[in-house]
Amino acid sequence: MHDDRERHTSATLSIDGGAEPVSLVIDRIPTTRRGQVVTLVGAALGWVALYVLNEHLWDWVLYGAFGLDPEERITETTHFFLYDTAKITLLLVGIIFIVTVLRSYMSVERTRALLGGKREGIGNVMAAGLGVITPFCSCSAVPAFIGFVAAGVPLGVTMSFLIASPLVNEIAIGMLLSLFGWQVTAIYIAAGLTIAIVAGWILGRLGAERWVEPFVFETKLGGQAIDPAAGLHMDQRIQMGVEEVGTILRKIWPYLLVGIGLGAVIHGWVPTDFFTTYAGPGNNLGVLIAVGIGIPLYSNAAGIMPMVQALYEKGLPMGTLLAFMMAVVALSLPEMVLLRRVLKPQLLALFIAVVGLGIIAVGYLFNFLLA
Repeated sequence: MHDDRERHTSATLSIDGGAEPVSLVIDRIPTTRRGQVVTLVGAALGWVALYVLNEHLWDWVLYGAFGLDPEERITETTHFFLYDTAKITLLLVGIIFIVTVLRSYMSVERTRALLGGKREGIGNVMAAGLGVITPFCSCSAVPAFIGFVAAGVPLGVTMSFLIASPLVNEIAIGMLLSLFGWQVTAIYIAAGLTIAIVAGWILGRLGAERWVEPFVFETKLGGQAIDPAAGLHMDQRIQMGVEEVGTILRKIWPYLLVGIGLGAVIHGWVPTDFFTTYAGPGNNLGVLIAVGIGIPLYSNAAGIMPMVQALYEKGLPMGTLLAFMMAVVALSLPEMVLLRRVLKPQLLALFIAVVGLGIIAVGYLFNFLLA
């Protein structure tokens, strides 16, 4: 027992400066197995409570305590910013901690070896399928992306998840089915999964790992790079998780706030008149214009669906509308801001180009098939 505490303390003292909150948390990690289990269960319950109550909390603060009108644009923007900042921060904390602790049982090399047979094709299909059952918006999928890459999952496979998660999920499928029928829904699912699988496969074949920021691949304990498979004790694994959360949050928080801030400012902006004028039926550039409008916006599939329905009722082609929706949920500007902290400019540009071209192709294909 004394050895555990001595080992834990010596590791904690070597943490880089400027991480006082992280050090305070680490100092309170129990050294007994029972204490560690109780701490982890309590932390998990607290995380779930915060995540569930997040929206209700900001509703009460803005609409109750301050008495703001929820219909006002400034109130809507403020609520969106506060709610999404808290939500994505909680996701980052939870996913990074869990993935770090799990990967402490296995080295990156071993993970890559196990996934070696799934690096191309099969791995992309599996990752895209996982994305379908995780109803994340584009920014919410970024924490999972960081965790998968850090755990040694091939980058191309992880990209398939990053694209499919916001693009094709059960919420989008359910709403499309109720609004437009099974034919449109089936084509959308097939097109979305194809984009996710093919884009991830292409990026994986290009060996794009060299364009990921180095800190994503590092595994550290007490500020020192270590082999995560080197027989660590549970308190050290918990310490690794806490340190990794602190390290990544310190590195990306400006990008997080800027990205969510952009999304909050443009949230709810509905350019229906512009759409009907410049992207309406008969305009061969309609799909390109729709994608160009969609990229700066930020919403999940459920949030953008009412606008898609309204524009559809005004006579806009289905392919143009679905290309717009795909651009909003898979290539939003806030997501690009967040990804920039993780991906170097070369890979970010490649990601946008590959996914964007896929969306444009699908838009024109839909318009041709449904004409």
